[in-house]
Amino acid sequence: MSQLELRTLRKEFTGGGEDIVAVDDVDLTLNDGEFLVLVGPSGCGKSTTLRMIAGLEPVTAGDVVIDGESVTDLEPRERDIAMVFQNYALYPHMTTRENIGFGLKMTTDLGTEERNRRVKEVAESLGIGELLDDYPKELSGGQQQRVALGRAIIRDPEVFLMDEPLSNLDAKLRTQMRTELKALQDDLGVTTVYVTHDQTEAMTMGDRIAILNHGELQQVGTPLECYHRPANRFVAGFIGAPSMNFLDVTSDGDRLTHRLFDYEVSADTARNIDEYDRVTMGIRPEDIRVVDGPDVQNPIEADVHLVEPLGDVSHVTLNVGEQRLTAAVPGGQTFERGEEVTLQFPEEHLHLFDASSGQALKNSSQSADEELAIHA
Repeated sequence: MSQLELRTLRKEFTGGGEDIVAVDDVDLTLNDGEFLVLVGPSGCGKSTTLRMIAGLEPVTAGDVVIDGESVTDLEPRERDIAMVFQNYALYPHMTTRENIGFGLKMTTDLGTEERNRRVKEVAESLGIGELLDDYPKELSGGQQQRVALGRAIIRDPEVFLMDEPLSNLDAKLRTQMRTELKALQDDLGVTTVYVTHDQTEAMTMGDRIAILNHGELQQVGTPLECYHRPANRFVAGFIGAPSMNFLDVTSDGDRLTHRLFDYEVSADTARNIDEYDRVTMGIRPEDIRVVDGPDVQNPIEADVHLVEPLGDVSHVTLNVGEQRLTAAVPGGQTFERGEEVTLQFPEEHLHLFDASSGQALKNSSQSADEELAIHA
């Protein structure tokens, strides 16, 4: 196991007479055996960061450090890193046995018998022991993925790098492999950087997640920390499915004002936003309440646009004036398109952001208690 550090890592590309910053001074430290997921939208710099760690992309500035030693100027083969690619990168003319054992053949002086013994051991641990004589074209996507993992595992590297390794699989197999991959990493205890644009993968797999946007690191934390306590509006909107709803309002003392409603907040919340005239109100779909009765606190009128029943839960798309929101409600609740409903945003679940910078001013007040309960 090894510690991996990225120290003000930066990557610039020159094109059309100007420099394009793909990765902007990223600082990250991974502990021994940690599974860290780099997540963000396409083009945010996550794969470029991974390639700089691997040595496949030269670093413009900064340092890649493994166990206190800089590897920034070392060739990829000298870094003791194994990488699993999105397209698996298997040799089509080689059998499963030959693909898994290729790295050992090229980088060690082990004999054929010992190599085959190790290959068989790794293949059986991945459930592909009976496929050792098959070629890649004879394997399913999931089996090819296991071969690619076996080729990385057999080298017993200091660090695993995985670049969207599940993106070519169908939804069901992707879910299965996600679970198997995380369990495998836990068993091996190898420090791992996993790149994905899928926030569900990030939430379910990572010990911590690092969220990138436009090459800049937005937040690093456990999945639940980033979900319950997003550092800014971007993180709040990116993490969670369906994504958080946002409404722009003006702030005046203990009152948030929208064109269609007023929302009175507590003194504690008012103090958090005292210096801001304009804020963005955020509420997650599962925290919206559809309510009845005349004594509703801070009611918000809406009409139903669309209902998507998913079994135990339904996603209801709602119109608040020209603003469209999504609520996740119990599956037993039924609504008609065009029906007028009253919504309630419980203040304890409310997120507030500076309308200009997007920085979080208030997060869900229940999140701290939930985190303590989880880690107790």
